[in-house]
Amino acid sequence: MAECTIMRVQKTSIVRVLHEEPAFSEIFISHLLARAIRVEADLVDQLFNSSEKRLARLLLLLANFGKEGRPEPIIAKISQETLAEMIGTTRSRVSFFMNKFRRLGFVDYNGSGLEVNSSLLNVILQD
Repeated sequence: MAECTIMRVQKTSIVRVLHEEPAFSEIFISHLLARAIRVEADLVDQLFNSSEKRLARLLLLLANFGKEGRPEPIIAKISQETLAEMIGTTRSRVSFFMNKFRRLGFVDYNGSGLEVNSSLLNVILQD
């Protein structure tokens, strides 16, 4: 998570820019498709996976595992309550799974945040 600035753009303006600027159009449509794919994956995850697997997937996504470039294993400070809201469960379940992940060496807490180890992929790949 990072600081952001949100801007409202009129539909007519964005349509005009999409027609006039092919480079911007390509980036914009690529972003929309990636976002739609992510929403679909989140829905499938919510419907078919346990809260433990949803938490493991979320931590890996936050650490950019599977993305271009190198993963960033250290995630900025994020509360267990926020994680619980993001995966649709309670804070106490998140706490239980985080303790389990730490005990198994999948994650490590330190002063600057949460370190996610690639071995957490094993939780998702089980079954």
